Amino acid sequence: MKQRNQSLDALRGLAIFGMVLAGSIAFGILPAWMYHAQEPPPAHQFNPQLPGISWVDLVFPFFLFSMGAAIPLSLKKRIQEKAGFPAIVGLAVKRYLLLVFFALFSRQMAHAAPGTTGYAVAILAFGLLFVLFFQPPAGSRLWRILKGTAIVVTAVLLYVLPFEDNKGFSLYNSDIIILILANVSFAGICWWYITRNHPLWRLALLPLLAGIYLGGAQPGNWCYTWLHSSPLPWMYQAGFLKYLFILLPGTLAGDWMLQYGAATKVPDAGEIVRIRLAGNFAAAVLLCNVCLLFGRYTTTNMVATLGGLLLCYLAVASLRREHFQLLYLFLQTGAYLVVLGLCFESFEGGIKKDPATFSYYFVTTGLAFLVLIILYALQYSKVGQIIIHYLSVTGRNPMVAYVAGNLLLLPLLQLTGVIRFFDAMGQQAATGVLRGFLFTGLVTALAAWFTRRQWYWKT
Repeated sequence: MKQRNQSLDALRGLAIFGMVLAGSIAFGILPAWMYHAQEPPPAHQFNPQLPGISWVDLVFPFFLFSMGAAIPLSLKKRIQEKAGFPAIVGLAVKRYLLLVFFALFSRQMAHAAPGTTGYAVAILAFGLLFVLFFQPPAGSRLWRILKGTAIVVTAVLLYVLPFEDNKGFSLYNSDIIILILANVSFAGICWWYITRNHPLWRLALLPLLAGIYLGGAQPGNWCYTWLHSSPLPWMYQAGFLKYLFILLPGTLAGDWMLQYGAATKVPDAGEIVRIRLAGNFAAAVLLCNVCLLFGRYTTTNMVATLGGLLLCYLAVASLRREHFQLLYLFLQTGAYLVVLGLCFESFEGGIKKDPATFSYYFVTTGLAFLVLIILYALQYSKVGQIIIHYLSVTGRNPMVAYVAGNLLLLPLLQLTGVIRFFDAMGQQAATGVLRGFLFTGLVTALAAWFTRRQWYWKT
């Protein structure tokens, strides 16, 4: 059970590491594969006609997948307590509203005011988020007073601060990534609960969504109307729900972790060798799809992927199925989704993150299943254990890691003048990459520090 959760936390931590790294490396001077495939250097202008994916384009779907896998795990206790649908919907609504607030507050506080005042406000905002989202032991009267004070201070700041262009607080200026997560999380929790005993019904929603998105590509029908209308567009957009193609398969991973994780046995020496082989072959499939799809060697990639998946299957097939059913399911599902996505690759002009294509949904979700195998295999080497532990402690506090850079670290670097050192590193390719790893290391170290003290931010 411990290994199961550690692998999922490590996947989330890997996504966070990639997210921070992608946003902190030098821009304009590194090879194109170091950035989003549709935003190549040096200008980084968005080009929706440019197909392919890079490692950066795996960050968001891996995080979405891990969010989906966490749904069954996080709701396990409530299900055991026989919580009804109204209670689950209430929980989903609470998480939704808190994430919407998090998207609005974190985005605007990073640009709340100019100069030194703005940096001080950003650090204050980080402290306010800590008070608002940290859940101390029940019955702490002092903490209730602190939360009440934080709410009042937050309201005052939102009212008096100038924010961007001196236009004040705006409901339409939010972090789009968090807003997408809020919408998809709400829909995913509700649909998972309804179909928790019927996973095929859960997946049956996806072809319906595919039909709606394909039918809504042109105006003049109800699909188009539903996709382009919203009573609160700053808070909800039907287009966000397309990422259920990633999150809902992720809930299957969470279901299987609950069902088979405890049955997974400690492997013997021979089985460890085969698990490592499976992890290596899964890593090869991951690497092939990133490199060859970016380079547009689509036929070569399909052949290499099929070969890598076959070798991975042969390694897993030699394990005792009753003891390693989880690995079988991850491999079978991941392999199917990757191949399905590659069959869709030429559709919609090639695989793209933005605008996201069906190939992108299927390939990245399948690769997320394979990464779980890679992370599981890493646990059986000394270096791998260090990597897994590092990623997992970061992955347990994703909200801290997400805002620590903009609301704490960057303001501190600006106020102390150390930012000049980081800016100088961005002038050369090698030091520009080093800058990204240094900044990412500081952010993830802070998130790990919070985790070790059990200062979890939760919705």
